[in-house]
Amino acid sequence: MISIIVIAVVFLDQLSKYFFRKILLVNQSLPLIKGIFHFTLVYNRGAAFGILKNKLPLFILASLLAIVLIYLNIKKQEKFSLYSVSLALILGGALGNLIDRLFFGYVIDFLDFRIWPVFNLADSAITVGAVLLGYTILVKKDNKC
Repeated sequence: MISIIVIAVVFLDQLSKYFFRKILLVNQSLPLIKGIFHFTLVYNRGAAFGILKNKLPLFILASLLAIVLIYLNIKKQEKFSLYSVSLALILGGALGNLIDRLFFGYVIDFLDFRIWPVFNLADSAITVGAVLLGYTILVKKDNKC
């Protein structure tokens, strides 16, 4: 089940990025709800919120290290749990953004809420996974981390 989550996140992330690269030009915006939610194609050469621009080798190395550590942690889980789901979401998101960096040298973003930096489905999976991970670590007592 964990493999399915990881594969689904990577597939949906890459498919959505392909789609928006085909229908939009860089920095072109398509309003879905004008002034609130747009599809805006952005090439992010930095990390979260565009910080540390043009540090590609650092991002690739950090992503690879995170992917290996998360994978090893998932492998040692004895049962399917919210904890392993959270790690699978983070792993899928990390792989999706790593694919972009390896093939393009930047991450493709397109979800634009106008009050937040533009992001993508991989970023969303990482965020949801991190929130679930925090919940399992801080709140759940039966968690085996």
